[in-house]
Amino acid sequence: MAHCTVPEADAVLDKEFKVLDKGFVRLVDYFGDDSRIVQAARVSYGEGTKSYRQDKGLIDYLLRNDHTSPFEQVSFTFHIKMPIFVARQWVRHRTAKVNEISGRYSVMKNEFYLPAGRDIALQSEDNKQGRQNEPVSADLQEEVRSILAEEQERSYETYQKLLDKGIAREIARINLPLSLYTEWYWQMDLHNLFHFLRLRMDAHAQKEIRDYASVIFDIVKKVCPMAAESFEKHRIGGVTFSREEVAALKKMLQGEDNPLTGRAGELFLAKLK
Repeated sequence: MAHCTVPEADAVLDKEFKVLDKGFVRLVDYFGDDSRIVQAARVSYGEGTKSYRQDKGLIDYLLRNDHTSPFEQVSFTFHIKMPIFVARQWVRHRTAKVNEISGRYSVMKNEFYLPAGRDIALQSEDNKQGRQNEPVSADLQEEVRSILAEEQERSYETYQKLLDKGIAREIARINLPLSLYTEWYWQMDLHNLFHFLRLRMDAHAQKEIRDYASVIFDIVKKVCPMAAESFEKHRIGGVTFSREEVAALKKMLQGEDNPLTGRAGELFLAKLK
């Protein structure tokens, strides 16, 4: 089996795609492409690559029906720079291989995430872990940015003072805030990467990690355009129904009222919007 190369992907290897104010995503390497998925799927009955149309149809079938192992044949390695609070959400996806910069070995850079004014909002009233869609007033935006910037500057000055006194880096770093930028190399196969993207591109995910996920998906499209198209069609914005919800949907299609009541009924109707 020949090594897979994709000109569109090779054109962006090692290119930095800016995210947030100081972060980036960089494709370091990739292994496999759409053809590798197809070859892996067909190996069980010994058939080679078919036409583009047939390959696209097969990939669509595999993704739609959760035949996941062929997608594991493709992998990506990224170099990513992000705020620590984003990284701590990111590592919840434990199927990746990660190597992060160490504050025990390296002096951390004076680089902190300062949100744009338009991204500063009040706590959501119906989402305990998120913010409202509308930003706060321009005056409050500047006040918040000023408070954050002052605290970031103060914490880094303290860090530098401790280093200047010869204090160990592993001790000096402990008061640095979550807004500090970190970097890592992150490797994941396409099946698990699609799972990451489905969750982190969702509207319920924090805006900052959504920004990174969107850039990563744009890169995935260059390596595996057919698989990415199927992912968009079947996973992005898609919903799943429980057995009770399927039964309720059948009744509604027959002209009956929604039989689900209370919170279950509200959640069901929300899926139909």
